[in-house]
Amino acid sequence: MKERALSGVSEFEASSKKREYNTEDTVFNLAKRIKALRISKGYNNYETFAYERNNSHLQYGRYEKGTDIIFTSLLRNLNALDMTLEEFFSEGFDEKH
Repeated sequence: MKERALSGVSEFEASSKKREYNTEDTVFNLAKRIKALRISKGYNNYETFAYERNNSHLQYGRYEKGTDIIFTSLLRNLNALDMTLEEFFSEGFDEKH
């Protein structure tokens, strides 16, 4: 304990460890999750899903392929999937591709 205090690292800082995210893996998992949820809603075709929700089918297709997504677009897609952020991020993000 004295060593930590002397080194300028608090006990809390020493006990908490930040998780480092691999951007490529996380975006890939985000894309897989969006696609899986669309299919679970009974939509085999992403274009129909996007069209029925007034989303650009081109942009939606990019999200499912792993294009980086801005937060407001993610929220819009979660609304279309009738899902909360907590539900969305509750699974599928521990995998590496």
